[in-house]
Amino acid sequence: MSTSFSQASEEKDIWESPDAAVAPERLLEALSRISEAITSDLYLDDVLKFIVTVTAELLHSKICSLMLLDEQKGELVVKATQSISEDYLKKPNIPLGSGIAGRVAQNCQEIAVIDVRADDRYMCTDIARREHLCSLLSVPLVFKGKVIGVLNCYTSQPHVFTAGEKTVIRSIAGQAAVVIENFRLVVESQVIREELETRKMVEEAKRLLMAREGLSEKEAYRRLRQYSMNQRRSIRIIAEGIVLDQKNANGR
Repeated sequence: MSTSFSQASEEKDIWESPDAAVAPERLLEALSRISEAITSDLYLDDVLKFIVTVTAELLHSKICSLMLLDEQKGELVVKATQSISEDYLKKPNIPLGSGIAGRVAQNCQEIAVIDVRADDRYMCTDIARREHLCSLLSVPLVFKGKVIGVLNCYTSQPHVFTAGEKTVIRSIAGQAAVVIENFRLVVESQVIREELETRKMVEEAKRLLMAREGLSEKEAYRRLRQYSMNQRRSIRIIAEGIVLDQKNANGR
């Protein structure tokens, strides 16, 4: 968070230049609103939708979208946009290195285009024509030197993005990258915790089966898997049932 504000502060001279389209107070207000959303109880999808909505309002964008990189498939996927356009929402994923956004993600360098409809690099010119999309500023989402996605801002008229506007997008992209990675860390820690809890429960259930039925460790685990398959339930649920039955028996 502080990085975005300090970056805006360091580049104050940009705002004082004639080409600055967004006043510094409007940028700070937008960043403040995004900060509040990030620290709220909103789900990630809601936070990302809020980010693109605020960005679109700030820069008067026709469409603002946030795409995340699917590393396994090597594709950029639209995760949030303020647009209600069915065409845009259903646009195909962008392979890494292809199109404008794919090049931005691959090279970790922003790209500004005056008219995407006349640019050979742009992949969805048919959608651009139907939605009256013209100029595009595409900025990488970077976290600790790693590109995790792209933030795109479109206008409906030819537009040269100013240094001030580019700074706005970079600042917002920086905040978006932080919230996305923080969310991923939380999810990963929850998954790890659940896996450890499952392992502990299965080990306890194996121990009970071994003591109660005289099974080897391998046979006890095979029995758990068989119960799981027969009852079409996860092995954790089966293990929890065995442990609970034992506790109830001990309580009688």
